[in-house]
Amino acid sequence: MAKPTILLVDDSVLMRTIIGDIVRADDELSLVGAAENGKVALEMVKSLKPDIVLLDIEMPEMSGLEVMEHLSLMSRAKVIIISSVAQVGSPEANEARALGAVEIIAKPSGTMSLDLAHKKGHDIVAAIRRAAGLPPPVKP
Repeated sequence: MAKPTILLVDDSVLMRTIIGDIVRADDELSLVGAAENGKVALEMVKSLKPDIVLLDIEMPEMSGLEVMEHLSLMSRAKVIIISSVAQVGSPEANEARALGAVEIIAKPSGTMSLDLAHKKGHDIVAAIRRAAGLPPPVKP
């Protein structure tokens, strides 16, 4: 069975690195690309055809919510939001759900969550695996 393919979209190089490392740590997942904003992400979706998109909400050029509006017209990729503004019950989280996000994970320490791997790494991998129909990850 082919590994589920994942596109990562976050405007922060540091956050793309941290989240990318989290994804790459699971041998059953394949990170196929990373985009620094929504416009680049939509172009990458056309060529890479990912199964899952990990998407930040606050980005220059085009927000994650704007990306989701376009994405639903061009792809069947499942969207997992990873964002500092996506706290449970926030307007952004509610809108992301309404636009079809399958999971929403709040960055624990704001935009630059250096503790993301430690605090939410397992949750991110578990969300990706659920979206891909894979069994849950083994607890560390």
